[in-house]
Amino acid sequence: MPLDRFDRQLLNLVQEDAGQTAEQLAEQVFLSPSAVQRRLRRLREQGVIVRDAAVIDPRKVGRPTFFVVSLQVERERPELLAQLRQWLAAQEHVQQAFYVTGEADFVLIITAPDTETYDALMARLVGDNPNVKRFTTNVALGVVKRGLTIPIPLDGDE
Repeated sequence: MPLDRFDRQLLNLVQEDAGQTAEQLAEQVFLSPSAVQRRLRRLREQGVIVRDAAVIDPRKVGRPTFFVVSLQVERERPELLAQLRQWLAAQEHVQQAFYVTGEADFVLIITAPDTETYDALMARLVGDNPNVKRFTTNVALGVVKRGLTIPIPLDGDE
C-alpha cells in the first residue's frame, strides 16, 4: 500500500505517542482532525498499524529482569517449528521471539521478576518442546535502548 507524506508523518507520531488526540496530531501534520482520524482508521484497516500499546516501566510492575536467549532446535521440520512458535507466542513472559540465521534458530527476549520464574519457564519450554536442543541465556545488566518504533522516512525513498 502506498503511503503519502501525511501517512508517514502520522505513523512516526503515533509510534512515539499513540495517546495523542486527533487534534494534537492534526496540528503537527497540518490536516484537519477528521482527516487524521480517517487516515488512522484506514491504516489500521489495512494492517499498517497492527495495534496500539502502552510502554511500561518494567521495574515499577515487578518485571525488572530481562533475559536474552539463543535457542537451538534439533530438527527444523515445519510442524515442529510451528509447534514451538505457537508455544512461544502463548507465553506472556516471552516479549519477542525471532526466527534467525546463524548458530541459534531463535532469539528470545524474556522478562521475569526473578531468575526462579525464568528457570521455571525454561523448564516448561524444554518439557513441552522436545525438539529444543539447547539454549543459552544472557541476563541484561542494564537497558541502553528499548523501543519498537520503525523509522519511516518522510519522502518514502529510504
